[in-house]
Amino acid sequence: MSESADDRGRGDRGLQRRNAGGAGSRPGGPGRGRPTGGSSGRSGSSSGGRAGSSGRSGSSSGGSSGGRGAGDRSRGTDRRREGDAGRGRPDRAARGDRTPRADRGGGPPRGERRDRDDRPRPVPGPPIDEDVTGDELDPAVRRELDSLTKGHAEFVARHLVMAARLLDADSELAYEHAAAARRRAGRVGLAREAIALAAYRTGRYAEALAELRALRRITGTIEYWPMMADCERGLGRPQKALDMAGADEVRKLDPDGRIEMRIVAAGARRDLGQLDAALVTLQSPELVAAVSPAVARLRYAYADTLLAAGRENEAREWFHRAAAADADGETDVADRIAELDGITFSELDGDADTGTATDAGD
Repeated sequence: MSESADDRGRGDRGLQRRNAGGAGSRPGGPGRGRPTGGSSGRSGSSSGGRAGSSGRSGSSSGGSSGGRGAGDRSRGTDRRREGDAGRGRPDRAARGDRTPRADRGGGPPRGERRDRDDRPRPVPGPPIDEDVTGDELDPAVRRELDSLTKGHAEFVARHLVMAARLLDADSELAYEHAAAARRRAGRVGLAREAIALAAYRTGRYAEALAELRALRRITGTIEYWPMMADCERGLGRPQKALDMAGADEVRKLDPDGRIEMRIVAAGARRDLGQLDAALVTLQSPELVAAVSPAVARLRYAYADTLLAAGRENEAREWFHRAAAADADGETDVADRIAELDGITFSELDGDADTGTATDAGD
């Protein structure tokens, strides 16, 4: 990809604005734990029952020549017992030499309880600043945690505040805080949003995309549709990003969201080596609209694409226009302008030195 996530224009401001579900593997298929040959054993028992019924029918005939007497029934019972013994069934007393359940890895013996201290404990998460209480969240946002117990809600809220606080300064640590919150609140949209933004900022595009999809299922929001498309870019699928740029969801975005989608689509064109098409994608009425953070990012993307196309003078002009719209300093446009001006000054100084040397030689 030709640009980093920051260079493409940040679409991950939702968490800061707000101050701020895969099933596990199943333990086996059908019939797991059943002894082999169990059904044939049950069939044998039924057969034996039917034979016994036939014997009872004969005795009720009043001792006719075809019926069996009590002695016959007794001999039949003996034969059945002998047959059972021949089937290899061990005497119950002989089973005492079996390996105890605990030694077979099947858990503690009956009557014993596993020591609770031996149970694995969940990882609590990275340290939280002492001044963070969780009340820093907007009350409307905090209400999303009402489905949790009081202790879990406080834990999640504090880690979400830390994730928002660190997202720009230390995105990796912000990711760890967001992951801690998600472990306790996987069904809460706010927690999925936080981990998605942090994953996106740290280049974990597959995870970010999965979490954004989960967020959409939970909340129904399409706010992060442009970011989902940008994740497709990050995964090396620019054509998929372009397909998303033409989807019906784009019409449902607010004006800033549509600008973000335009920036992502232009980036996808650049990924495909289509610089001219990228410039056309960015040439919209919003370029000269009233200043806003979204307009600043649009102008920045346009200037950067002009520079990639070798149109340096136009690029410098649009970088300056981006700076005029970027009152909050969301982009690094000031650094880009200084870089361009520095290159120009170096070239001019080099030319002047060369001219001076030539004059001296003459």
